[in-house]
Amino acid sequence: MVEKRRSRREAVSGHKRELILGAAKEVFAEEGLEGASLRAIAVRAGYTPAALYFHFESKEAIYAEVLKSSLASLGATVNQAVARTRAPEQKLKAAAMSFFRFYAENPRDLDLGFYLFRGGMKPAGLGHDRDEVLNTALESALRPIAEATIELGASRQKANLLMVDCFAHATGLLLLLHTGRIRMFGASAPDLMERYVKDQIAHLTEE
Repeated sequence: MVEKRRSRREAVSGHKRELILGAAKEVFAEEGLEGASLRAIAVRAGYTPAALYFHFESKEAIYAEVLKSSLASLGATVNQAVARTRAPEQKLKAAAMSFFRFYAENPRDLDLGFYLFRGGMKPAGLGHDRDEVLNTALESALRPIAEATIELGASRQKANLLMVDCFAHATGLLLLLHTGRIRMFGASAPDLMERYVKDQIAHLTEE
């Protein structure tokens, strides 16, 4: 009986936590980390601000949890795409393009990932420990790009550099896509990303 009550309490607590995180994702998407408030998140979730502190110690803690979930979805998407391929060229393309498509199809998740640029271009994180966990999760989602590059015969150092370059290229195109600036050039962000990846693969296989 005691075990059942404990299990029920944990289920209710878990449900409340998910409601809070769902509401927080909406508020953060609308207001950003700087503009969002615990009160706004509480109202959206249907709770009092005091109730939020039972589950999270701060607004930054909530943001970190929302972003952690987003990065987990990103990583799963990339890994699933890579798992459907065999050749290293296919793996590299699948990893890079699934990363790009995830954020192309989920612009709110892209906004979440750019929390370091709140307050202008001066980096301001969520606290050392949280930043470390989140950076590790992002690196893990990008890691299949480097692994496929190594399979193509590149050194680990070169593979890591290509991983970073691919990330930078993708995020640049995504910003152009989601701000509508890509239309200025009469170009397609997905097509440009695919061309970039194709060029990188060609360069690696020619060496």
